[in-house]
Amino acid sequence: MKIKDGFAKREIAGSYIVVPVGNTIMDFNGMITLNESGSFFWDCFKKDITVDEAVEMVTEEYDVDRQTAKNDIENFVKLLKSNNLIDE
Repeated sequence: MKIKDGFAKREIAGSYIVVPVGNTIMDFNGMITLNESGSFFWDCFKKDITVDEAVEMVTEEYDVDRQTAKNDIENFVKLLKSNNLIDE
């Protein structure tokens, strides 16, 4: 699965903001604010990867156990899906 094209993530004053760009503005009116881990998850899913691959990336980057990483990523993916931001 992969985050749909048409979004740009920027760091502004220590916060991570995602906004729609181009034609995506017509479908998504707003912006997304991410914390540091959410920003990392976002970057992971800019590529076409599985949840298990994302878990590996997170456990390599952060001092977190696999189950916690998996729960956090699954919750993040659920939010992406509920906002129609992901291609499967």
